[in-house]
Amino acid sequence: MVELLVVALSLFVFAMFSQRFSLSPVTAPMVFAAVGLLMGTVGVDLFDLTLDREVVSVLVEGTLVLVLFTDAARIDLRALRTEAALPSRLLGIGLPLTIIAGAALAAVLFRELTLVEAGLVAAVLAPTDAALGQAVVSDRRLPVRIRQTLNVESGLNDGIMVPVVTVLLALSVAEAGSTGTEAWGEFVARQLGFGLTIGVLAGAGGGWLLHRRASSDAVEGTYRQLAALSVAVGAFAGAEVLGGNGFIAAFVAGLAFARVAAAECANVRDFTEDEGELLTALTFLIFGAALAAPRLGHLTWQIGLYAVASLTVVRVVPVLIALARSGTLLETRLFVGWFGPRGLASILFALLVSQELEGGGAETILDIAVWTVLLSIFAHGLTASWWAGRLGNRIALRHDAVAENRSVPELPTRRDLS
Repeated sequence: MVELLVVALSLFVFAMFSQRFSLSPVTAPMVFAAVGLLMGTVGVDLFDLTLDREVVSVLVEGTLVLVLFTDAARIDLRALRTEAALPSRLLGIGLPLTIIAGAALAAVLFRELTLVEAGLVAAVLAPTDAALGQAVVSDRRLPVRIRQTLNVESGLNDGIMVPVVTVLLALSVAEAGSTGTEAWGEFVARQLGFGLTIGVLAGAGGGWLLHRRASSDAVEGTYRQLAALSVAVGAFAGAEVLGGNGFIAAFVAGLAFARVAAAECANVRDFTEDEGELLTALTFLIFGAALAAPRLGHLTWQIGLYAVASLTVVRVVPVLIALARSGTLLETRLFVGWFGPRGLASILFALLVSQELEGGGAETILDIAVWTVLLSIFAHGLTASWWAGRLGNRIALRHDAVAENRSVPELPTRRDLS
């Protein structure tokens, strides 16, 4: 009960000072991760929060299902067609190069990992979470095109990485001798096939029915939000029951839902602004207490070097290559390269790896991911507002003379606790 009291007090105190925090470099993920660290087993030890990993997984999985579905639902791919150049470069060129660079560095620094496991490290840390540096997608001083680029990248890359992590994890398990080659091939086919199929059926079918009933005023306002949420949960659960990947299903369901029921997407966003923020706060608090705190003593120079490199050269250099000849300023390209924070998706992917993969490699991957996410929470949170303002002011002085000021459609952002 002491644990529940601390969680409740943390949420209440943050709420009381949330306006002041919004004007400072301090973000909600920083606050709640710090509270978790303080209260964790290696912190002041006020209570023992060595939680069963399954409990942690349920919370993080639930949050990620919601994030994947809502991210996919809020990214209007039809509107994006008119100006998809920068996001397409980041996802089509930058993301693969980031995985290759991250895998190569992991293979060099962690000789105990196989090449497939090194690739798994890179894949786990490839998705970005713009909410850790919320100012970069919400600060109006920045041109819409820059904010939109980071917003779209963050909204799509976690869903894109789910099948990549799934395949690499299956390969790692097969390589460890737990399953045969045929078994892992069948597993991957089931995961991808059922995940995609159930996602399309749930998203399109549920979205079409909800939109039809809501248009005839048959669905009361609150239940429009709950119905949309049930589509996400149903897609996840349905795929898992059939042996598919629930996260792929949730992401695909969001894309299909937005396609057939665009008018209902506002209800999805309304839900995530309240209940979604609560889940995110709890996730970062428990991340600090149950995952980060017990691993403070696991830091080695290899893990520290990889965490720093993952957030800098492993991310920045591929972004510079991807955005070459885009007409944007060098500082803009560096800004986009730096703001690739690692958050919820990386936490969950690392937990999945530790559950499915046996041996020391799984713990090494979890240690690397935890330290990288922990560093990202504070490094990106502290620099977001300052650099967003600096770059925005510099571009404003150039008026319309730079590519950053090109007009693009503005899509909703993932409003988070920041």
